Amino acid sequence: MQYPSIDPVALSIGPVQLHWYGLMYVFAFLAGWLLGRQRASRPWSSWTKEQVDDFVVWVMLGVILGARLGYVLFYDFSVYLRDPLEILRVWNGGMSFHGGLLGVVTASLIWGRRHGRGLVDILDFVAPLVPTGLFFGRIGNFINGELWGKVTELSLGMVFPGGGPLPRHPSQLYEAGLEGVCTFLILWIYSSKPRPRGAVAGLFGVLYAVSRIFVEFFRVPDAQLGYLLGGWLTMGQLLCLPLLAAGLWLLVRAHAQSHARDVWK
Repeated sequence: MQYPSIDPVALSIGPVQLHWYGLMYVFAFLAGWLLGRQRASRPWSSWTKEQVDDFVVWVMLGVILGARLGYVLFYDFSVYLRDPLEILRVWNGGMSFHGGLLGVVTASLIWGRRHGRGLVDILDFVAPLVPTGLFFGRIGNFINGELWGKVTELSLGMVFPGGGPLPRHPSQLYEAGLEGVCTFLILWIYSSKPRPRGAVAGLFGVLYAVSRIFVEFFRVPDAQLGYLLGGWLTMGQLLCLPLLAAGLWLLVRAHAQSHARDVWK
């Protein structure tokens, strides 16, 4: 397959440049906001559209700050120690999903205290909205020509700028498909009716962790880190293990409590 070589700069107005990577975040938040308002309109929802509007602002701050700081801490801390201003150059890439997730959890805790909502209830509501952001984020990685995969002889292989002369797995598209499209469809259908408390958030944790761990086998690890263990374990896989455990725990707990309530009825 031919890599499209899209200019990372979508629009230039004098010295001001609008990058596709930044636009992907705009599309992600817009999609999450619209889908959130649609979820709030369901008859059994306890959310109002106005609450969604307010919550999205907190999520935006949590995602951007958390994702950037997460990448700085987890993936390339020494570089940012040498040049702290690089932290502000988000158009160069370098956003961590796991850091963004921690940012969302932190924002949810603060917002929840102000509005009398528990963390699990908030995460249940927001979980089906997250995959759209993951989809747009991976498309941004693809346009930037970063985070490509290992060398392959399959017809899906692409020659990426900076990736050498050999075709590689377009792992960004694999992640966009699995973490984004597939996870969204499963969660959206699963959450289309009331579920036990914590089940939707738990299912998201499991689906994302499994998808990310799988795709990491096709993706080249960050050069500054390489493999962490045995020539196969990556930082992305390692960070997914606690998320997978938390997701499984939430699922088991949610259905166990639901079963117990049914028994006592």
